[in-house]
Amino acid sequence: MSLFSHNFTESSSISNATYDDITHVLNITFRTGPRTYSYYGVPPAVWFEFTRASSAGRYFQQRIAPYYS
Repeated sequence: MSLFSHNFTESSSISNATYDDITHVLNITFRTGPRTYSYYGVPPAVWFEFTRASSAGRYFQQRIAPYYS
């Protein structure tokens, strides 16, 4: 299992996230709550882009939330 982690220190909505590149499960912890949600079938390229996005919250709303459950 290859588990990657990223802290979104500059995001006002997302605290951190982990990604398993074998199962393609993305776990995102939001600052409100805080609550953690899992998103399944997320390709590695989406994880890579997410961790490098200028706005993690915007990237999540546009590229993750509409496509992965």
